[in-house]
Amino acid sequence: MVKKNKKYKFGLLGKNISYSFSKKYFTDKFKNENFSYQYDNFDIDNILELPMFLNDSINDLIGFNVTIPYKEEIFKYLDEVDEIAEKIGAVNTVTIVDGTYLKGSNTDCYGFLNSIKPLLQTHHKFALILGNGGATKAIKYALESLNIEYLVVSRNSIGNNIITYSDITEKHFTNSIIINCTPLGTFPDINECPNIPYEFINKKNLLFDLVYNPKESMFLKKGKENGATIKNGLEMLELQAEKSFEIWKKQ
Repeated sequence: MVKKNKKYKFGLLGKNISYSFSKKYFTDKFKNENFSYQYDNFDIDNILELPMFLNDSINDLIGFNVTIPYKEEIFKYLDEVDEIAEKIGAVNTVTIVDGTYLKGSNTDCYGFLNSIKPLLQTHHKFALILGNGGATKAIKYALESLNIEYLVVSRNSIGNNIITYSDITEKHFTNSIIINCTPLGTFPDINECPNIPYEFINKKNLLFDLVYNPKESMFLKKGKENGATIKNGLEMLELQAEKSFEIWKKQ
């Protein structure tokens, strides 16, 4: 059990993550709640560096989050993966048990599910997922739990339920949820957005962007202009972060 006044260390594992939401969020959380904990960025160029990093840090670490591009690559370094993360095929939270045993979990799904649920209407039975990276796996799992059918839109149409951007037609926008799982539109490239036919968007659509900076991405702006309900990824990140911390506190 993590004790409030003991010095514990947590962090985020990824590549080129100086922009990260997590470090500031947890640093502020620990300060506001009077926890003497530390949260750092663990920026490595290749997943092959992980064993050396862990060897140097394992005595101080209780757990760490995992982000792009290691949510799938981390699997081979884990001793155990919980049932949800196993089904999703991606890990974003690692807990270090007894100093050496690494257990993987996925809280992205929890964050997305609880962020989008209040916005869902009875006509939202279908979703277009833009992008096919590590985050997409958690989104697919969440939609399946809600009995919402989906298609993934990718530059390559290899695999089941995957189409290319050129395959998108007006029918795909009928009463649909459109979820941006790409980094397009993230600060500083705020004028970028996924290449979809925005003219088909209407007030029955729900647009959800995993991007949270800027608060209203170009993707969301274009949806809002056509009357759609919109939401960015900030609450999802906050929820998944809190869920990660709940898991760590049990150790």
